[in-house]
Amino acid sequence: MTASSDKPEPDKPGPDTPEPDKKDAAEPTAEAPAEAGDAKAADKADKDADETPVVDEKPVEETADKASDKKDAEKATDKPSLDKKSGDDAKASSGKRTAAETPPPGKGTGTPKTAAASQPEAIKAIPVRHYGRWISGVLVLGLLGLLINAFATAKINYNAIPDYLFDSTVVEGLGKTVLISVLSMVLGLVLGIILAVMRLSKNPVTSAVSWAYIWFFRGTPVYVQLLLWFNLALIFPYINLGFIYRDEMSDFMTPFMAALLGLGLNEAAYMSEIVRSGIQSVDEGQTEASHALGMNQGKTLRRIVLPQAMRVIVPPTGNEFINMLKTSSLAASAAQYLELLRSTTDIGQITGAPVEMLFLAATWYLILTSVFSIGQFYLERRYARGSLRSLPLTPWQKVRKNLSTLSHRPKGGVSA
Repeated sequence: MTASSDKPEPDKPGPDTPEPDKKDAAEPTAEAPAEAGDAKAADKADKDADETPVVDEKPVEETADKASDKKDAEKATDKPSLDKKSGDDAKASSGKRTAAETPPPGKGTGTPKTAAASQPEAIKAIPVRHYGRWISGVLVLGLLGLLINAFATAKINYNAIPDYLFDSTVVEGLGKTVLISVLSMVLGLVLGIILAVMRLSKNPVTSAVSWAYIWFFRGTPVYVQLLLWFNLALIFPYINLGFIYRDEMSDFMTPFMAALLGLGLNEAAYMSEIVRSGIQSVDEGQTEASHALGMNQGKTLRRIVLPQAMRVIVPPTGNEFINMLKTSSLAASAAQYLELLRSTTDIGQITGAPVEMLFLAATWYLILTSVFSIGQFYLERRYARGSLRSLPLTPWQKVRKNLSTLSHRPKGGVSA
């Protein structure tokens, strides 16, 4: 037996022995590099995603398109995954990269055009049409037109009104009207303050006398009072005030004096109530504080109470004065006082145009009341300085405000 025969020979594959699959043998070798490459690619993708800056100023459409193009390019260059794990890693990395490249919401990623498009459209508020106002306005204008047409076609000599507007007799009567109105108002205001203080007094006698005066003069018509004063000479032939004054009543009770006493004493009853309401409107703490400072009752009333009560007293006092201008016309017939109405009536009887002269008197009364109404407004505005945050607008300021509102009114509705 030779040496070579002692050595065992390697088994050769027989016909029944299956050959080893070369593909299966080479599979582990190829799988390991593939897994290492995929893991490296995923780490690189994660690093790129983390390093990718978020651009806030680019439009949303441009960012989305860029992310889609980059994703398609990476899908084309990526190696195919050989197992489920590598596929899941690729999906995770792709999702992470997409989220990193997409800008976060609410960070100002839109352009001004996009931001303007996202804002809601401005609402146009169209005023509601009030057809009732238009109908009522047309009706009022129609009635006014009928009234103007009636006076235009009437038998009235309108040329006589401007001809006698500044006649010497009319101007003299106008001056007497203003004089008797002012003096009667001053008398009524002074007596009204005295009667108001008497009414608020704790003395029962003065309080009762004040109440009785107010009761009588407010309870009788002013025309009756004018007639009584003018005819007082029928029951009192003389007026005797002791050593102060003594004379016949007919010489003392002239038409001017009868008109002054009749209008002034009647006005005092109304002014006393106006002044009393103004005094009571002042807080009692003001009086207590002035007494604590050592002021007496008269000084407290004069320097503390009345200045604060003026803002309540002035408005109704202005109304009373305007009413006095018109009430003075009663003195023409009751006391034979030659005021505006009496002057125009006499001219109308002489010229044969009584209605035209009445229109003339009405024109002057309107002028007087308008002038004194403006004065009352500014007087009220002055005494309202300490009680209002902002003073009321003057008539000229109201006109300017209305004109500016009409000129700047928007057309086609108001934008809200």
